[in-house]
Amino acid sequence: MSNEDTKPQANSDDAFVPYTLASESPLEFTLKAAIPGIFFGIVFGAANAYLGLQAGLTISTSIPIAVMSVAAFRVMRGFGIKGTLLEANMSQTIGSASSSVASGVIFTLPALFMWGFDPDLLQMTMLAMCGGLLGVLFMIPLRAYLIEREHGKLPYPEGTACAKVLIASEIGGSKAANVFLGLGAGALFKFVLSWLKVLPDKLTLQIPFIQKAEVGSKVSAALFGVGYILGPRIGAIMVGGGLLSSLIIIPTFAYWGANRTEPLYPEVSQLLSQMSPGEIWNRYVRYIGAGAVAAAGLITLIRSIPTMIESFRISARQISARFNNEPKVKVPRTKLDLPLGFVVFGVIAVACVMAFVPHLFGAIETSGIRIAAAICVVIFSFFFVTVASRIVGLVGVTSNPTSGMTIASLLGTATAFRLMGWTDEVGMVAALTVGCVVAIAASISGDTSQDLKTGFLLGATPRRQQIGELIGVITSAVFVCATVIMLDKSLGLGSEELPAPQATLMKLVVEGVLQSKLPWTLVLIGVGITLVVEMFRIPSLPFAVGVYLPVATMVPVFLGGCLRWVMERGGRTEEEKSDRRDRGILFGSGLVGGEGLMGVGVAGLVFWRNYPPDPARNVLPPPGQIGYAWGSHLTVDLCALAFFALLIYCFAQRCRKA
Repeated sequence: MSNEDTKPQANSDDAFVPYTLASESPLEFTLKAAIPGIFFGIVFGAANAYLGLQAGLTISTSIPIAVMSVAAFRVMRGFGIKGTLLEANMSQTIGSASSSVASGVIFTLPALFMWGFDPDLLQMTMLAMCGGLLGVLFMIPLRAYLIEREHGKLPYPEGTACAKVLIASEIGGSKAANVFLGLGAGALFKFVLSWLKVLPDKLTLQIPFIQKAEVGSKVSAALFGVGYILGPRIGAIMVGGGLLSSLIIIPTFAYWGANRTEPLYPEVSQLLSQMSPGEIWNRYVRYIGAGAVAAAGLITLIRSIPTMIESFRISARQISARFNNEPKVKVPRTKLDLPLGFVVFGVIAVACVMAFVPHLFGAIETSGIRIAAAICVVIFSFFFVTVASRIVGLVGVTSNPTSGMTIASLLGTATAFRLMGWTDEVGMVAALTVGCVVAIAASISGDTSQDLKTGFLLGATPRRQQIGELIGVITSAVFVCATVIMLDKSLGLGSEELPAPQATLMKLVVEGVLQSKLPWTLVLIGVGITLVVEMFRIPSLPFAVGVYLPVATMVPVFLGGCLRWVMERGGRTEEEKSDRRDRGILFGSGLVGGEGLMGVGVAGLVFWRNYPPDPARNVLPPPGQIGYAWGSHLTVDLCALAFFALLIYCFAQRCRKA
């Protein structure tokens, strides 16, 4: 290995020298690299699925898995098993694929459970695999341009950060403590709140003098960690959207409906004056938020049109050049991709599976319609993979407009079905499953791009990384889908515990197009909010998400962002600020993983012991439950607040500790 500091760095691919030279051939794709990657992928895939179903947010797991991979190889070294830098990179490549699979699954498939169609594990897994494989395969011919030729123009922030962590392996080993401590703290937090239930997991404060106005906060370690990862600006924008809902929109409905003698559509039985703030949010504000999120997602997509056109033009040129009989030259190891024939064969094979496997897209009996649906999936997937892989190169995986792409594909598919008169339940299921495959393809392409960027900087072999991505998709898909099924059986998707906000949005989109069930006045109000926010040059998507989700979900995200602002301002040098940021991100990632895994574990025990959910499907009845009877309402709320404050203090101490 050569020293990083002595290597020339430039924007030109010809001048760039990777950390591991192309002439070197260290171990890379080995069993001891694949097994930890698969394990970490299963762990963080399940945790991300839980987080997404609870809060509608997921995080990129590349950096924490990279750090944990370094730690795993350090442990193996103690037993005389040595590992290379590229093996650790392969481990994180395989493991990080699960977070993108989880994002695509929880965005769409929970809607099937809400409709009463309980898909089986085989159907869900095959849909997840088809989307993941298409996303990886379509990214292969784009790598040479996006990763190599655009080096210096497309930074791929998560991929670059992973490379830095892996290169500084001795620093990565010490930083691994933050991830593991975060896992323990997050699990402990969830154990106290959801297993023992000695403290409430939500605090609420009524606002005086404003009718039905209230603010609150979830007592959630995971959401706090997400806020630190996202940063203060995004956290403030998201909580701003939540405060608009809770302090302005809900009171407006309350004042306006105080003297109404008839229910306001879509409510058919209850008067506005009789509704609680939560009921007003559920029956009215949720549709406003859905319109805001849909509009913001589509605006983000429209802004990407120049990128789409440019990417398609360049991609077509690259693929055309590969088909021409150009003179063969020896390709360096660091530029070896899987052959284009493999890509074409793989795409055709996936399309055939979608077209000819019965009931993959629901109860579609006509083979012609299944073939048409499969063709739509391939076209939409290639279109959005090209877009997503470039967008994440500029702004990172967190800003990948997967929801906007999913909405666009659902709108296109559902509109086509409506024109054909196919508006029954079978049509809804088919439209949603098409959107599921496209969402996973777009999501996994962003992760693949970041991993290939890491490999480019480290001097990995692209072909082996691409195989690793395919393995990561296949191994994580079944566990992510099994987690979703188990969570539905034990807690109930769409319940207060797991509201599945993104899937609820996609459900509303499909129903609105095919069955005209949407209250369009409310939806258009949400669209108007997004347009006003855009006029003030505020990022509309995070603001719209804040409007769509309860403010209690946004407050811990905001507090996490505030802590990051305080920690970075407290740093005396740029290096200290960067260290505090990195330590906090790793600890926050651990909190997400720990709370998610404990949540899945509690749900799994409920499922295993065959405890039925209560009628509201939002209360866990595990053995040993103590409940809140030990003190008054004020006392237990203050204790929950103190418990949350203790977490924030410990978080800050981990950020400061060098």
